[in-house]
Amino acid sequence: MGVNSCGTTLIDGGTFKNIGAVSWDTTAKTVGFTAVAGTGYFVNTTSGAITVTLPSSPTAGDTVGIADYANTADTNNITIGRNGSNIQGEAKNFIINTEGGTIILTYVDATKGWLSIDAAQASDIVPPAAFITATGGTITTSGNYKIHTFTGPGNFTVTQLGNSPVNPLGGPSNVDYLVVAGGGGGGGGYGCCSFSGGGAGAGGFRTTFPSPGCNAGDFPITVTTYPITVGAGGAGFCGVPPPGCAQGATGSNSVFSSITSAGGGGGSIRYAGGNGGSGGGANNFPGSGTGGSGNTPPVSPPQGNPGAAGPPGGRCSGGGGGASVAGNSNKNGGNGTANSITGSSVTRAGGGSAGGWNYAAAGTAGTGGGGTGGSGGAAGGNGTVNTGGGGGGSGPINVAGQPLRSGGTGGSGIVIIRYKFQ
Repeated sequence: MGVNSCGTTLIDGGTFKNIGAVSWDTTAKTVGFTAVAGTGYFVNTTSGAITVTLPSSPTAGDTVGIADYANTADTNNITIGRNGSNIQGEAKNFIINTEGGTIILTYVDATKGWLSIDAAQASDIVPPAAFITATGGTITTSGNYKIHTFTGPGNFTVTQLGNSPVNPLGGPSNVDYLVVAGGGGGGGGYGCCSFSGGGAGAGGFRTTFPSPGCNAGDFPITVTTYPITVGAGGAGFCGVPPPGCAQGATGSNSVFSSITSAGGGGGSIRYAGGNGGSGGGANNFPGSGTGGSGNTPPVSPPQGNPGAAGPPGGRCSGGGGGASVAGNSNKNGGNGTANSITGSSVTRAGGGSAGGWNYAAAGTAGTGGGGTGGSGGAAGGNGTVNTGGGGGGSGPINVAGQPLRSGGTGGSGIVIIRYKFQ
């Protein structure tokens, strides 16, 4: 008893016959023809349907292969003419009508005739696992994930997508992102022992991480180049009395694809705080100042929180809003949000605190890079670079004739992109 080189045998009357072995004719057939036993054929139906006639008077073990050459059999069928013999036990012709369809037929006996010993279509062949391939920014890894960090402008260039819907072992065609805008500039103190400057709002904070489920990415991408914008922090109050620059500057936007995070609103003195990703704080003397609005323009989920005004009739200002908490009227900046998209938890987008009035201590800056307000006559502290923290407001001058103190500059933003790469 033996097995042929193809590993397939057939018992016929006590003897073994080789089956399943065919030599493939690599010249594609474009018109109808009669097959020869032991041969496989590539059939090109691009121009129209084709009939392949099986051999007449076959003997047990005769084998014929037929394959859709151009993946067009779903449009122009391949008919398998039985030529007097049964196919699969039926006196009927067979048709290949699936894209990329392939069949190998072996003649067994007069009852069953030609039997399929192998059949497939192009979609049955699983391609090798593929993962996203991309360049740009500073690239690090965390487990099975690759992280691209942009601390300044650049390009995220995608050259290959994952193919997990086709091969379960592959990767997704989605990414996660964290996009933080530049924080606003802090407000400045005004007058001798008078009004303190409001803390600035943090830059807008937008992220998809962590994604629902297995954290494999939630934002679809394509093979293309995505320009990355990382927003600069807004300049603080410039030291010119109102209305010269009554408010710190708004931070600049950060952008990835269709995602834009808005710059933080500037802190103010005796005027409304600036609107932005998070709003800037303001003074509320004599009772008309208001904190800036956060989540401006509005997105869902919100990208930030409002700033606050100081107590009505008082000379203290409110803190700037942060990504997770609004600024408060007791000079404190709102806290930012912790995120572990890089593999370790980092808090970003904290609001700046207001300066201290009349030698008083400044407020507490929001966690996540918010600048600390200036105590007494000190200038406001800057927001931390690449956190989107709002700048701190300054205190008023201590002695008449001293130059006005500047508010702190907002912290620049950051863009981080994460995806599965193995």
